[in-house]
Amino acid sequence: MIRFSYFAPVVAMVATAPAGAATLADVQGHLRAVTSMTADFTQTDRAGKTVTGTISLKRPGKVRFQYEKNVPILIVGDGKALTFIDYSVRQVQRWPIGNTPLGVLLDPSKDMARFAKIVPSSSPRLVLVEARDPRHPEYGVITMAFTQKADAPSGLMLEGWTALDSQNNRTTIRLTNQRFNVPVDDKAFSWRDPRQKGPRG
Repeated sequence: MIRFSYFAPVVAMVATAPAGAATLADVQGHLRAVTSMTADFTQTDRAGKTVTGTISLKRPGKVRFQYEKNVPILIVGDGKALTFIDYSVRQVQRWPIGNTPLGVLLDPSKDMARFAKIVPSSSPRLVLVEARDPRHPEYGVITMAFTQKADAPSGLMLEGWTALDSQNNRTTIRLTNQRFNVPVDDKAFSWRDPRQKGPRG
């Protein structure tokens, strides 16, 4: 069973950096330069279970995690709320985006230096950013991974993240086929409410 808590630590995402490496300004510059993104993702939980899907992002505040066909889960941010839909049990949960860890990813205008830091990595081209919201420790911790790539926005490529929630559930997301600043239709952020007939968005 995939739980929303796997995504709960996805909050603020940047910080300071050692000399010669990417800086806070570089990371924040990347996030601000990306107005939209699509990618494939692979999600692995602490038990080693892996599922795949696609992610679509459009700022401000819109995101869709579309899982593979046999996974009855959908996560959608419509600009105001983040919604978790479990079609297997017809359950819907909603949170204001500003109250969720995904808020900073979807709105990078916030001062990220207040709640994140760059941590040592195994390669000078790999930039690891550990973040947590000091006001909400229940969100857990997320470590995002970027690689330095000249043709990516602000010279950085988001490769994925590892999230650790307050129950010590660890989930890793790896991205492939990233495409930045591509057209993403607002219809991608609509969803079918399993409690009702017809679409919802």
